[in-house]
Amino acid sequence: MRAHLLAAGLAGVVATTRERSLDRYRRFVAGDPRVLMGLEPESDWHYEDLLRLMGQRCGVSADPERTSGHDVIDPDRTLAALGAFAERLRTVAARGAPVLIGTGHPHRLLGFYAGLAAGLSAAGCAVLTPAQGRSIDITTRFGVRTYNLDYVRGVAMVREPGAHATANEPGAHTHSPLPLRTALAAAADAGGPLPALVIGDHGWVCGAGQLGFEAIGLADSDDPAVFVGEAEGRVSVAVPLDDTVRSDYYRPLTRYVLNRACLSR
Repeated sequence: MRAHLLAAGLAGVVATTRERSLDRYRRFVAGDPRVLMGLEPESDWHYEDLLRLMGQRCGVSADPERTSGHDVIDPDRTLAALGAFAERLRTVAARGAPVLIGTGHPHRLLGFYAGLAAGLSAAGCAVLTPAQGRSIDITTRFGVRTYNLDYVRGVAMVREPGAHATANEPGAHTHSPLPLRTALAAAADAGGPLPALVIGDHGWVCGAGQLGFEAIGLADSDDPAVFVGEAEGRVSVAVPLDDTVRSDYYRPLTRYVLNRACLSR
């Protein structure tokens, strides 16, 4: 798996640029909602402290003078986090507890999460799909846009109204926690089960952790909110890796995690 992480660009030298990551760190410190992704930090994070944390959690350079090039994610940190991720899946599967799975990166990560949904369902966990088709207004850098909450193979995502899933573009990219909040509110209003574990990225994992739900997920080196959530105890596991490589490169991760969790796909 370590060799695959490096060969696929999931860890090691990744496509995420240093300039992009440092810009995100500054925006996090400034309180930009798109970078906070639903997290309300408990501490007053300074830029240098955040840079140091990202070095510890991801393996990126903590040197503020290094301002260009590509980020480096430590594959050993990724492997350790994948092991912890699998352990949380094993625990929830042993209980047969309900889970909610969602992604802001459906064009890359749908297959990864769908494999987890299948494995957890086979183990007796209810994979929840509340608020199917619900409209959500999300503020983007282009203004407020309306999306619909949809589920594909048990994985939640947002889609523009009237759009249909395709192999190349199953859904829209988003950092917003509003889809997660919409799903949880619908589940509560229906009197149905609430998730014992939320699995995802971006606003799904940060939004869930902020609301007190156990959350685990994937995060790139330019997603500081997920790692701050982990450092502050509201995200159980944050797996550092590049979240925009080819979708088929994540298939070995699905098998690795399911095997480690003793789950079948």
